[in-house]
Amino acid sequence: MTAQNLKKINQPIASEIAKLFELDEQGQVLLSAEMTPAEFIRVLIENEDYPDVVRFIAYALPKREATWWACLCARSCLSEHGKATDQKAIELAEAWVYKPTPEHCQPNYQAAEATAFKTPAGWAAMAAFWSGDNISPVKGNVVPPSADLPAKAVSGAVMLAAVQEGPEKIKERYQRFIQQGIDIAGGGDGRKI
Repeated sequence: MTAQNLKKINQPIASEIAKLFELDEQGQVLLSAEMTPAEFIRVLIENEDYPDVVRFIAYALPKREATWWACLCARSCLSEHGKATDQKAIELAEAWVYKPTPEHCQPNYQAAEATAFKTPAGWAAMAAFWSGDNISPVKGNVVPPSADLPAKAVSGAVMLAAVQEGPEKIKERYQRFIQQGIDIAGGGDGRKI
């Protein structure tokens, strides 16, 4: 992995991205001032600091790509007998990714709420909702979301998805999801991982 293959990450210095969220203690130790995002991701993976890798990628990616990543991870948790609320939440979040308009953004809140905010799908929907321009439930009242909310929701979706199949699968799922995130950061769609 080289810096040039993470073309969706616009910040050339990892420490600038890491300022946007709180790294775990290990991540703080591993980060050096001039590291590129690719170098930092590589070091975090080598040290199996998967939660920091997830947060770092979620904050580094543009909102749309990050939300797509959350959708992919959440979709991996669906079974054929899964909850309809989760399926709906993912479908609405994906609709926003395909066409990021207010009309596709707003319904994501209700979809996330229907999941009781307890599933990866619900957090993927929240990432889409918080990526919009207005989080006010009152018509005509505009309340812009905080810039960090989409990345927080994406991190939550990916981390929840990683633990869905029990402790024996956590490492394997984190590794797969991180590779998807890296593929998306490189301009791919994350589906081939």
